[in-house]
Amino acid sequence: MRFVIQVVSEASVSVDGVTKGSIGKGFLVLAGVGQNDDERIADKMVSKMLGLRIFPDENGKTNLSLADVGGELLIISQFTLYADCRKGNRPSFIRAGAPAEAERLYEYVVNRCREGVAKVDTGVFGAEMKVSLVNEGPFTIILDSDEIIK
Repeated sequence: MRFVIQVVSEASVSVDGVTKGSIGKGFLVLAGVGQNDDERIADKMVSKMLGLRIFPDENGKTNLSLADVGGELLIISQFTLYADCRKGNRPSFIRAGAPAEAERLYEYVVNRCREGVAKVDTGVFGAEMKVSLVNEGPFTIILDSDEIIK
């Protein structure tokens, strides 16, 4: 599982010109599901993400978590995080999870986040989406379960 986490002051996602989700201060998360992912991996990834202390405190040090700042989440499914560009110029997505299982695990991640975060919005799984954001910092973190879970 891979998460690209961006600290934002605002973010939104639309499908066919209709806004499907929007947040204020918080994380925009692009979430990719790999073919070997399961609930155990999802739980660890969510726990790590929600525990990240990457918001500035009163001294400007990155020391506060999403909960500490009352932050919100916008989680967008993104199978292209599993693009393999090692051969040729056309990416392969063979390591991305099969669509039905990826959607199930994506929804699992969203629901786990909703257990601890007051506002969690999403895009539409598998849809062509337009994502807008104001990245603060800019501050972007990449979490990869292959590096977090041993």
